[in-house]
Parts: sequence; structure tokens; C-alpha cells
Amino acid sequence: MTVLTNKQAMIAPGAAADRAGRRSVAQVLRAYVALTKPRIIELLLITTLPTMFLAARGLPDLWTSCATMVFGTLSAGSANVLNCYVDRDIDSAMRRTRRRPLPKHEVSDRAALIYGVVLGIVSVAGLAVTVNALAAALSLSAILFYVFVYSMYLKRRTPQNIVWGGIAGCMPVLIGWAGITGSLSWEPLVLFGVVFFWTPPHTWTLAMRYREDYATASVPMLPVVASERRVVLEIAAYTWATVLCSLLLWPVAGTTAFYPVVAAVLGAVCLAEVYRMYAKLKAGKTGIELRPMRFFHWSNVYLALLFLAVAIDSLLV
Repeated sequence: MTVLTNKQAMIAPGAAADRAGRRSVAQVLRAYVALTKPRIIELLLITTLPTMFLAARGLPDLWTSCATMVFGTLSAGSANVLNCYVDRDIDSAMRRTRRRPLPKHEVSDRAALIYGVVLGIVSVAGLAVTVNALAAALSLSAILFYVFVYSMYLKRRTPQNIVWGGIAGCMPVLIGWAGITGSLSWEPLVLFGVVFFWTPPHTWTLAMRYREDYATASVPMLPVVASERRVVLEIAAYTWATVLCSLLLWPVAGTTAFYPVVAAVLGAVCLAEVYRMYAKLKAGKTGIELRPMRFFHWSNVYLALLFLAVAIDSLLV
């Protein structure tokens, strides 16, 4: 049996309290980071940096790139935090999201709102000072659109919510291009179109997997209000639009042959996944038997590799 000296006994409680305090601070920090939805931010940044390579026709200016990425991260984080604030009732009702910081009361509603607004102010001001006014204006419009148009209006009222709400997720390509050139042109608009058409099928396959969650929360995602056949056919239509739009960058941007070859191969795999789902549907499969998450995960890979091809091709020109 170990006997503590008087000195050790006096120190031990303090040390334990200190360790508990450190754990508490770490938990709070993790909660605030979680509010920004880091995985979504990663996906947005994947489209931003390659667009800057394309705008620069090679390696973009390091300082401008870093500033755009840092403040772009804060901008996306702001939009996501404010989305968590607006959707806190929905998140509490859905199994997939009920472990987020606000439903778990790890962060107060008021603190989340202040946090989201501060991130937005810092991000827009930072872009205005270190990059340019156009990039800052585009960033501000993305935040406002995502919060007020998508989160507060479209998401709860129409099955077309993610079609038009996805516009906010397309803005990073415009911000990246504007950060390098100070203007906009057809090339970033084509990439905007790629992300625009890519977003609905990506989101709808997730909604197919968690259909009951969205139904419980009264969110009219397309898989909640439409038949599986209609959902899969619309996923196919938007995937075709994504692939065709991605190939349009070849003549518009004057890329090398590398980009369209990669885009065609990636697009073919994406379409194969869609028609695999359709074949299962025709065979009488339903629900999770269609394995919609296969397409969801592949669509993440598709977008990342496609924009990587944009960056690589820019170095080949």
C-alpha cells in the first residue's frame, strides 16, 4: 500500500484538477473546431487551390495563395458554424447529426452565433486586406447565401434545396480565381458549373442512406419526397451534366490532352456507379441495398482527382 506524504497529498489534488482543466479546454476546442465542419472545408479547399494554379497558368504567388486559403478556410468555417446554429433543431432530431456540439450542449447557442459572425468578419476583412476586394465580396456573398438563402429558406421548403443551395459551395473556385487575377472569366465559371452539377447527386445519395433522418426532421430532401426511381434518374442526369461540364474546360481553358483524358476516365467511373445503382433498382433492390454511399464516397474522390488534374495540367502548359 502506497502512503502519500503530506506534501504529495497536497500536490496530487491540484495536479488532478489541472489535468481535468486541460482536458476540459481540449474538449471545448474540439467542439469549436467541429462546428466549422472540417471535412466540408477540406472539400472546398480542394477546389480552391487548383483553380489558382489554373489562373496563374502554373505556380500561383505563394503569399496570395496562402492568404486566400487561410481566410477562405475561415469563411467556410463561418458559414458552417452559422449553419449549425440555424439547423440546431434539425440536428437534434437526426441520428446522424445529434452528436454535433450544439445538440450535445458542448457550445451554447449564443457562443456559436458570435463565433460564426466573428469568423465571417475576420475572413472577409482578411481577404479584402491581403488579397483583393473581389475575393472578399465573393466570400461574403457565399456566407450570406449559405446562411440566409439555403439554411434558413430553401432547406426547409423545397426538394430543390440542395440544387440552388449548392451555389454557396461553388464559390471557392471563383474566390480562388479572383484571388490570383482580380477578375472573373469563363474558366472559373466552367469549374463553378462542375461543382454546381456535382453537388445534388453527391448530397442525394447521402440523403438516400439517411432518408428516415431527413423525414423525421421534416427536411424535404428529394429522396424523402420522391420515388427511388426518380431520385436515381435525377442523379444520373446531374452526373452526366457534371461530366460534360468538366470536359468543357478543355476547349475553354486550352488545357493539354492530360486534363480531358483524366476527366473522361473519372467521369466514366462516376457514371458506372450511377448505372450500377439503377441496375440494382430494376432488379428489385431498394433502400440501403442500392448502396448509395458507394457513389457518395466515390464522388468525393472524383472531385478531388478532377481538380488535382486541373492543377497538374496547369503545370504542363
